[in-house]
Amino acid sequence: MALKDTATNLMKLLETCMRDLHKASGGNKAAAQRVRTGTIRLEKTAKVYRKESIAAEKKGGSKKSSKAKAAPKKTVKAKAKKGKKR
Repeated sequence: MALKDTATNLMKLLETCMRDLHKASGGNKAAAQRVRTGTIRLEKTAKVYRKESIAAEKKGGSKKSSKAKAAPKKTVKAKAKKGKKR
């Protein structure tokens, strides 16, 4: 699957699980079973998504703004020691 397809599938599974979870909290046993099976599907799809997103990141497909680099540190010059006159 492509990354976008996997993301879409993941969102659909989440929506379905949320709907069934609401029904299951009301006492619907069939909905509770659908939630349990849905979470297994969700887990498998999430693993696929992680693999695909890592592959896309290595490939350069996902372009996110990188964090700003820190400014270079200023160098502090050591003060010359004054020699004591005798």
